[in-house]
Amino acid sequence: MSQHESKKNMQQLSAASYLSAGNAPYLESLYEDFLADPESVAPALRAYFEQLAPPSAATRETSHAAFREIFRAPLGKTICRDRGGISSHDMALLDKQVRVAKLINAYRFNGHLLATINPLQSEAQAMPPELTLAYHGLGEEDLDQPFDTVGLARVELAPLREILALLAQIYTQAIGAEFMHLTDMTEKRWLLSYFEGERGQPQYPIETKRRLLELLTAAEGLERFLHSKYVGQKRFSLEGADSLVPMMDCLIQRAGEKGVKELAIGMAHRGRLNMLVNILGKLPEDLFREFEGKVAYDEFSTGDVKYHMGFSSNVNTPGGLVHLALAFNPSHLEIVGPVVEGSVRARQDRRNDHEGDTVVPVIIHGDAAFAGQGVVMETFNMSQSRGYSTKGTVHIVINNQIGFTTSNQRDMRSTLYCTDVAKMVNTPIFHVNGDDPEAVLFVTRLALDYRMKFHKDVVIDLVCYRRHGHSEADEPMATQPAMYNLIRAKKTPREIYAHRLIEQGAIDEPTPLEMMKNYRQAIEGGQCVAKDIGQEKRPPFTDWEQYTQQACTVYLDTGVPKKLIQELNDRLSQHPKHFTLHASVAKVYANRAEMAAGKLPLDWGFAETMAYATLLKDGYHVRLSGQDCGRGTFFHRHAVIHNQADEEAYVPLRNLFDNQPRFLVINSLLSEEAVLAFEYGYSTTDPKTLTIWEAQFGDFANNAQVVIDQFISAGEQKWKRLSGLTLFLPHGFEGQGPEHSSARLERYLQLCAQHNMQVAVPTTPAQIFHLLRRQMLLSCRKPLIVMTPKSLLRHKDATSTLEELTRGAFQPVIPEIDALDDDAVTRVVMCSGKIYYELLDKRRADQRTDVAIIRMELLYPFPVELMRKQLERYRNAKQFIWCQEEPKNQGSWFTSQHHIRGILGREPYLEYAGRPFLAAPAVGIAAVHAEQQRKLVAEALGEPAPKPVKKKR
Repeated sequence: MSQHESKKNMQQLSAASYLSAGNAPYLESLYEDFLADPESVAPALRAYFEQLAPPSAATRETSHAAFREIFRAPLGKTICRDRGGISSHDMALLDKQVRVAKLINAYRFNGHLLATINPLQSEAQAMPPELTLAYHGLGEEDLDQPFDTVGLARVELAPLREILALLAQIYTQAIGAEFMHLTDMTEKRWLLSYFEGERGQPQYPIETKRRLLELLTAAEGLERFLHSKYVGQKRFSLEGADSLVPMMDCLIQRAGEKGVKELAIGMAHRGRLNMLVNILGKLPEDLFREFEGKVAYDEFSTGDVKYHMGFSSNVNTPGGLVHLALAFNPSHLEIVGPVVEGSVRARQDRRNDHEGDTVVPVIIHGDAAFAGQGVVMETFNMSQSRGYSTKGTVHIVINNQIGFTTSNQRDMRSTLYCTDVAKMVNTPIFHVNGDDPEAVLFVTRLALDYRMKFHKDVVIDLVCYRRHGHSEADEPMATQPAMYNLIRAKKTPREIYAHRLIEQGAIDEPTPLEMMKNYRQAIEGGQCVAKDIGQEKRPPFTDWEQYTQQACTVYLDTGVPKKLIQELNDRLSQHPKHFTLHASVAKVYANRAEMAAGKLPLDWGFAETMAYATLLKDGYHVRLSGQDCGRGTFFHRHAVIHNQADEEAYVPLRNLFDNQPRFLVINSLLSEEAVLAFEYGYSTTDPKTLTIWEAQFGDFANNAQVVIDQFISAGEQKWKRLSGLTLFLPHGFEGQGPEHSSARLERYLQLCAQHNMQVAVPTTPAQIFHLLRRQMLLSCRKPLIVMTPKSLLRHKDATSTLEELTRGAFQPVIPEIDALDDDAVTRVVMCSGKIYYELLDKRRADQRTDVAIIRMELLYPFPVELMRKQLERYRNAKQFIWCQEEPKNQGSWFTSQHHIRGILGREPYLEYAGRPFLAAPAVGIAAVHAEQQRKLVAEALGEPAPKPVKKKR
């Protein structure tokens, strides 16, 4: 077709069309009417709509999106004026236009299937059927026909041949884009405009290209140096994924331009050493000392391997200094994600950054871990929730196309891409060829810009490979010979890009070698090789120095004036006048007024609430999260009250006084692992916030065991990371079966050493009041594990007086409370938790005066001297018993007995009273549970075993 004919056809198409953008809403409504009843629309429109219907069941149905795009296009001016009919020529033209629109839409949805995103790809991708002309009823004869592009690349009309070329250029090169699954049309249109605006070929100035080459040189240069100097040592090399370094450089600089002040980064092993040296500015000489084992060591610290270590620094950007914080991370790969999210939320809170404009999380994943570990899904699920949102995370997947040592992609996942899990929250995903640094640069800017504009997560899938095995001592040819034959024949990303720049004339031939030589000299000199490292060393809000004591004070006065308690309770009792409270909740608040007046004994809910209120008054923040924690699983807290008329919520603890510290109580999503990791991350960032995670039942913490093992119990010893995180774990044998009895107290006690954390079992309201206040007023920050009660929340004897809140402190050991003659005591029973009240009730019922009962409220650090003081009172005691309701192989028996035996000496012998060794924590039959409980209480008191209760027929 000649140029004149093409121009004529385009003019004819524009003049003879029947649809216009201005009529789009009206036409869409008519089409909906047509779908419901074809006879309800005018004959001309019915004829047109019928042409759009699928000709057979085998043909895919046309989406409304395609019709809407046509309605918006400049294809005509007359359909609403001329309702008389449509010519066959125009009808055919409109039909072709619909098919072209569907073809364009197909590329937007599925062009990534044809994109050259794999640097190991040796053959051209097979053409997906939906991207062919034939699939859409188009042919060679249509190539020179002009069509509306439906907004493609900001071109209005173009021949089909040019449209195809544009589609291939944009959607099938080094970037595979997936964002058409988004449900928000504003986001989708913004992404289309941004992505198609560059037509797949962004143009960068020479200085940008040189910087890219310098960064690739640094990435490769460090690995080559380490490979030659420290042969056979593990370093989890970045080689093959070298473009991560320019990607991170771009991300930091772009973030600074947009006003970001902090980037918190989480990543696993691969490439971590490269990131530390080439991005964060760790001195190479410090890294070399770690390889050589020349690291400072003390008895308190265990240290960790070099590719687990974190780091922080400041980088100069066009928008000023950006603080970088790389989180410490154990070998449980993806668990660092929610830890970083929690740290970011704390950083945002202290900056009052409610929109996430100044602090941004960046999580760097591995491909197999991203697809394989459930905590990734849990973290995505948190991303837009109220208590856990950080207003969008930039996710980067280092896609080595291999999971670990011998895995195969067919074994790693059941999805096409490792990133498909991200689609659960409507996240845009950009797959990019790691051998094309300019494409990497483009998607990095796009991803960061999307996050900053829409405050949602975004994923970059950096498709690459690993040049060596899982570690440098591994031999991958044994299990992946085909892949590694390709890899060993490949040039490095630096070599590929250098050759490209030489061909473009952007650099001369000696430049790449000069860059490598200069980098080698710099790194051998041990000097900082990262670009733009700022001089300011201390991040903002550094306030941990006062909490660095290794051991916490045992006794700390935490009482408050009675007048303050009464004033705070008065304010807590006030709620909006239009609120109608549930009768049970109204009763709770009415009782609390009586408690504050000294007319009723204090219950657990009152004391706990007062602990929060007084801490807020003292200037501390409080953050409490978990399943059902707003109300309290066992209906005791009611920190959030709900209007029975319209479910409006009100939080009294947020409304105590003007400009008060933050109080957040939030019902979490049904997650333990990600939520607990989030709270740990929060607690390591803000020592002025009482951060609490509450399990619905204590055993639910099993689902977060990796957080407890790798972070909470050992973070200080491995990484010198302090945390004051508090765990509320409901614990107590109530006849509810194995799964809701034990919080697995023994597991926490087994992890205790080196004053790493505290484990408490408080049994009175005053004890929880003082314990929580103590946690913040201490001059150290240690995790606190609290075995909270269930039945004791409303037990008739588990009460306190108002005076017990106004004076004193948390008691690690509570002595005998009855007025016994110490010299008459021959038997001493030690216990912790709920069983105390059962022992007390039985002793009083039997009028025993020869048995003293001592409560252990702090099990670690074990209060040896306080326990010694109590045991020395009973000079005539011959029998000492540890009683617990947990089985003998569980609970605190094995981790506490040696302390008590050390106090007693060789004689007398310490005895055990409790359940025998059991595999499960408890029985599942209430009657059997009750029988066991009666037996162990009698055993502890030295009485005959009770006869089994006979069941009535």
